[in-house]
Amino acid sequence: MRAPEVLRARKTLAAYARPAVAVDLVILTLVDGALNVLLVRRGEPPFEGKLALPGGFLRVGDGVEEQGEDLDAAAARELEEETGLGAEGVLLEQFATFGRPGRDPRMRVLSVAYYALVRPELARRVRAGGDAAETCWAPVAGLHEGALAFDHEDILRVALARMREKLDTSSLAFSLVPETFTIPELRTVFSAVKGEPQDPGNFRRRVTRLIEDGVLEKAPGVRRTASKPAALYRFRA
Repeated sequence: MRAPEVLRARKTLAAYARPAVAVDLVILTLVDGALNVLLVRRGEPPFEGKLALPGGFLRVGDGVEEQGEDLDAAAARELEEETGLGAEGVLLEQFATFGRPGRDPRMRVLSVAYYALVRPELARRVRAGGDAAETCWAPVAGLHEGALAFDHEDILRVALARMREKLDTSSLAFSLVPETFTIPELRTVFSAVKGEPQDPGNFRRRVTRLIEDGVLEKAPGVRRTASKPAALYRFRA
């Protein structure tokens, strides 16, 4: 684009509002068989002292040549800055955009939301960062109305709905179990995400189909349990 065209384009764009863009993260794991979401206690206004989802603003450049960072890169950066977790080994997927006027009291802010699914063994590495005063895992089922800042309850609700839609037709569940897992451990993930118990017999038949389809395979070793050793499985890459 030639210089005069760039100037005309900038004048045209100046007539439009330029809202800020943020990324918000719904970071989930299993703790004692229950679905938990990572929350931060805000260390500064607005909503200072209140629990919220981790997130932050997209870094935007100041011109045509330097326009800032990619959305997925911003989500991965916020994941690392807010929790200390890298994107490796974490399923990080964009699922919705939230742009209701007034959702942020500071200015007009559009939020692009991602869910990040963390295996239980990685969850212990989480640490507070950014503007968070503290970080904690909270049971999703135990959150009461009004517990979260901004519109983060809506974001969490939509994230869970999207995950439930995809659970039966994707490898999403494998991001919430250890690399090798038992059938009961995988069934626990399905029960936690769906919010209802899964029948053991029906679920075992589902696992058999996944093995026949080449999605799952037996893994070496067994898991010692209170009753008897349980066979291990893994996701087939």
